[in-house]
Formats: sequence, structure tokens, C-alpha cells
Amino acid sequence: MITYSDDMGMVSTVGVILHPRRDSKEAIETIIDWARLREVTVLGLHDEVGRIDCSAVPVDAAALAGRANLLVSLGGDGTMLRAMRLNSGRNTPVLGVNLGKLGFLAEIDVHELPPALSAIDNRQYTVEPRMAVRAMLPGVGALLAFNDIALVRIPGDGLAAVSVSVEGSPFVRLAADAVIVATSTGSTAYSFSAGGPIVSPTVEGFLVVPSAAHSTFNRALVLSIDEEVTLDVLPSSGRLAVEVDGQIAGYLNAGQSLTVSAQRSAAHVVRLGTTTFYERARRKLRVSGSAEAD
Repeated sequence: MITYSDDMGMVSTVGVILHPRRDSKEAIETIIDWARLREVTVLGLHDEVGRIDCSAVPVDAAALAGRANLLVSLGGDGTMLRAMRLNSGRNTPVLGVNLGKLGFLAEIDVHELPPALSAIDNRQYTVEPRMAVRAMLPGVGALLAFNDIALVRIPGDGLAAVSVSVEGSPFVRLAADAVIVATSTGSTAYSFSAGGPIVSPTVEGFLVVPSAAHSTFNRALVLSIDEEVTLDVLPSSGRLAVEVDGQIAGYLNAGQSLTVSAQRSAAHVVRLGTTTFYERARRKLRVSGSAEAD
């Protein structure tokens, strides 16, 4: 479902999330100049705006998420995912601005920021919800991912031997390098590299995909957003790292399990209509096709 910006009200406070290394000075100055003319407050995280000479107000993460009614992610896909996690559960939309390498999740490149802000002024944009996958990891607590949660073998510790059950019903036992539970947004990330399908980010469902499966069954499983999947680590498995959007959150040992479910509208992203998901997918994934089709 897509909601239109008329429902979001006027922007009064912008929060910026910065890539830890890429140069965001030009983008920050563009946002601050735009904000100054409209008496809009610009907020940033203490440790991020502190290393840039700018007039953004430094705040903590809770204040940034609570006060901003527009978030701007300046960086790459990792920065965008971090902004979505920081803002999870709120209706505040996130505008992704790509700095440097071609980003998949970002809506615009940095040189497109001035017209993008003008479009926001004129409410010429839409807001699109994004689902997440969530789980409770023993000894760690709640996990939330907008791309994927993956159980990954640790080199030297043996394969990931995992039993997959859906809604309490056993389905398949896998031996693989990893077992990935991916959102539709994350279908173009780790899941894609493991041979999973490309899924429109508007699809309300999620995937279970084995990576380098050492078993007869090596296909992706597509689940409804209302189903949950349980991954039981089998006695024959090595110790597994639990990755959340590519970052290690903890570990699972043989005999432990992880139950993953989906969360609707866990975040919202700004869409300006300048490109489509399929155009971004073609560029980022270098989709061309068969020479026989030409």
C-alpha cells in the first residue's frame, strides 16, 4: 500500500543520518540552507554531526527519532538500513540519498537533493511502507531487520545444519553455508546472491533461502507475512553466527532455535517517482539478459 504525502503534514524538523566515512558536507549544507529559509530545524546524532562543521543540532538517537518528521539518510544502503531501524515503528518517512557508490535502497543521488527537497515542499512525493523481520535471540533480545536475518556458518566450525518449520509444521532439514530469512526489500541482497528470487518491495511476504546448500533441496521458500518460521539448529551443526542486516548480533549453538516473523509497515520511505524499483534493480544487479534474445 502507498500513502500520499498530503497525510503527512508539513515538515518542521529534519533528522539526518550520516555514513561514517563518506563525505556528506555538500549534502548537509544543501539541507541546512533549505531548512534555514523555511525555519525548519535540522537534527543530527552527536557523534556524526560533531565531526562536520555545520549548524545541525546534536541530539541522541531517541530524540532524533522522536522529534523529526522527516529523516534523511546520507550514505549507502547500510546507512539507509540503520535509519530505518532507528525509526522503526514510527510513521516518519526516510529519504535515502546516495553518496558515492550506486545504492540500491536510496531514492536519489546527492546532486538530485535540491529538486527532491523542492518536491517535498510541494508534497510531490509518496510514502511507501517497508516490512521487517523480527526474532528473539537467546541471551541478546529482540532483533529487527529490514533486509535479512541469517544463520551463517563460522569457518572451521562445520556447516549450518538447520531444520525449517513453518507455523509449527516441519518442512525441510538443510545443511548449508547459511540459511537466510529475507524481506521482500532484502530479496536483492544476501538472498539474491544465494540464488533467491527478486521480489517487489511492495509484496507482503518473506523468504527462506539456503546459501550453498549441501542437500537435494536448495530452493527458496516464500512465506505469507502472517506466517512464522522456526529455525532449529540441529545436533550436527557447527556454531552459527546470527547476522542482522549483515551485522553479527550473536550466536546459536546446536539445540537452540530462532523463530522469525514479519512486521508490517515497520518503516516508511520517501518515493519521488524519478526511478522505479526495477530500474534500480537493473542498474545495481547489472541485469541484461540472454544474447539469444537479441
